Amino acid sequence: MDTVDSASKRQATRVFKKSSLNGKITVYLGKRDFVDHITHVDPIDGVVLIDPDYVKDHKVFGHVVAAFKYGREDLDVLGLNFRKELYLTAEQIYPVVTGSQQRNLTRLQEKLIKKLGKDAYPFYFELPPHCAASVTLQPAPGDTGKPCGVDYELIAFVGESQDDKPQKRNSVRLAIRKIMYAPSKQGEQPSVEVSKEFVMSPNKLHLEASLDKELYHHGENIAVNVHIANNSNRTVKKIKVSVRQFADICLFSTAQYKCTVAEAESDIGVAPGFTLSKVFSLRPTLADNKDKRGLALDGQLKHEDTNLASSTIVVYPSQRENLGIIVQYKVKVKLYLGPLGGELVAELPFILMHPKPEEEEPAPPTARASPTQKVESGEIPLDTNLIQLDTEAYGDDDIIFEDFARLRLKGETDA
Repeated sequence: MDTVDSASKRQATRVFKKSSLNGKITVYLGKRDFVDHITHVDPIDGVVLIDPDYVKDHKVFGHVVAAFKYGREDLDVLGLNFRKELYLTAEQIYPVVTGSQQRNLTRLQEKLIKKLGKDAYPFYFELPPHCAASVTLQPAPGDTGKPCGVDYELIAFVGESQDDKPQKRNSVRLAIRKIMYAPSKQGEQPSVEVSKEFVMSPNKLHLEASLDKELYHHGENIAVNVHIANNSNRTVKKIKVSVRQFADICLFSTAQYKCTVAEAESDIGVAPGFTLSKVFSLRPTLADNKDKRGLALDGQLKHEDTNLASSTIVVYPSQRENLGIIVQYKVKVKLYLGPLGGELVAELPFILMHPKPEEEEPAPPTARASPTQKVESGEIPLDTNLIQLDTEAYGDDDIIFEDFARLRLKGETDA
């Protein structure tokens, strides 16, 4: 029996929904994370279920807004608006515009319209490549309100034109994310060599540093290989290795924020004429940096946990302004030579991202439970996919609706 239930749950399509305050329009969305594949971005597709008796001669519009928030909400009452829209696309969802080119329905839309009936109308939005990723700047402890950063929002509302301001009672707002996964191929192994000369010293202090690879996934240890050849007459008193996050704000002004997210030290000295080879292991995580204000994080939805912001892949430097917040990481190796000797510094850039999830094999179309049994059970394990399309060609109308405002993710209990 457990096997039958498990197979049926894997085959069901999980869809998120959210209704307006008056309950007259409801948005159904198959997922809330949309992946940037560099050449294109996953389309945002779903349906809006309307109450025709309420809408009548009005229209229903959809907006997708990417905005950069860079100020406190409590200052808005003073007439200061710390919000800049980066991208806006709009579409009339209802009634269907006559004469417009009709797009083929996606599989998700077909299933939803079949399930919800004739009052469900599809929408389809495409984001351009090279637009900003969802990034949140970590607030200071005790800060209230929505954090600063780049966020995306899908809005559906009832109005007369797409320029109308959405009213709370008859509009739906859903926070979504634009994300990017790590490339499948590793780049060149980062390495650097630097030297320093001293007065009255016959030779130089030489530093070589390298990483074991260029691309790291969140949670991985970073191995930093350090080799010092001290041919000078100065002594290296301390070695410090750190991982630093650089967040370039490319919108209202050119600004860069730097933050150390992991570090290690060694007091092993290197006297004149000696060499030293040592491997430092660093693991940058958000758990060790919870109190650092302005640290860039991957975009958050509700109160779920997140992680350090992923590196931004810049394909075209001329498009930097459209990327909102550009995040980069570097390993910094610093040799301390005392008050008179100064310092010797080397930096190694690297990429920190999430791996692309493996595509799961479709479940065999056997041992199928009825929709009634599925609803009565009411229990959805936390480790199931947010959305899993049925692989059967017929009878594939089983849908599990998930309240968007009370979404539960893997490992989460209060999202």
